[in-house]
Amino acid sequence: MRFARTAEQQDMATALRALLEPGATAARSWADGDFAPWRRIRAQLGEMGACGVVVPEELGGLGLGPVELVACLEEIGRAGLPGPFVESLAVVPALLDGTGAAGRWLPGIASGSTSATASFARHVPHALDVEVADVLFRCDGERAVAVEHPEGVRQRSIDPTRFLSTVPGRGEDVPGAQVDRAFDMGALGCAAQLLGLGRRMLEMATEHAQQRHQFGRPVGRFQAVKHHLANAAVELEFARPLLHGACLSEPHQQPRDISAAKVAAAEAAHTTARAALQVHGAIGYTAEHDLHLWLTKTAALRRAWGSPAWHRRRIAAALEAGDVEPVGPR
Repeated sequence: MRFARTAEQQDMATALRALLEPGATAARSWADGDFAPWRRIRAQLGEMGACGVVVPEELGGLGLGPVELVACLEEIGRAGLPGPFVESLAVVPALLDGTGAAGRWLPGIASGSTSATASFARHVPHALDVEVADVLFRCDGERAVAVEHPEGVRQRSIDPTRFLSTVPGRGEDVPGAQVDRAFDMGALGCAAQLLGLGRRMLEMATEHAQQRHQFGRPVGRFQAVKHHLANAAVELEFARPLLHGACLSEPHQQPRDISAAKVAAAEAAHTTARAALQVHGAIGYTAEHDLHLWLTKTAALRRAWGSPAWHRRRIAAALEAGDVEPVGPR
């Protein structure tokens, strides 16, 4: 399958990249408990419409589709930006689609003035970043409840910019919530972030290999280094059509295709992280180097929204049931 962005989609991605350039600075401030830089970026994203990319126009959003959503989240991943963006941009709009709660929460999310997070009993038991969330949507089975101004008990994460919490207490029921659809959109958004993380780590490793010299020449000229970076680039390019194909799949096969995209993006980002760390050497292990932010986020997101093993089992079950249509639109 061949996929190419339209001029409008590419312009959106380019504008987002320029806006998100201070992502590493915001991530370091976030890890120290200072959310102000992140809030400024979120407000700017709201002004340009990125926070409401899939929110219907009548609720203040752009009313676009999964392709544009993936383009936004890929750039957010590339920038290493923290915060519950998958939840706010992808999960909650899908969860509230067609419900009475949509008009209450989606306009604020689209404008960037409201931040939402979500948890799912089976695969996402800990809510992300409740410290900055105005509302938590807690999903269990087919039921979802909304918890306003959530407060939770923080759990440890390998990523210092991911604040995971267990939130006790009751919430307000959300009748008609699309729980399964919301989970799939979370997995799709996570895959997009992983692809963006992988792209950025490959760029960092390539730049470092050109600047660092050994034996009188850049280390990037050594064949072993070239092979590591080439393998990472190939895996990332193989993951891209699966990600975009999942955006365009028929509804009945989309869960299978989203799982394929999540597995491919997670493994590609993991391979790239290993290659980038080897190219950087000892400095890549240090918390002071920006690569550390991308490495730890990749490690955390690889198992978020369903582990690779679980998604592989879902793909296998779909194929066993006779779902053998190619990835993407017919």
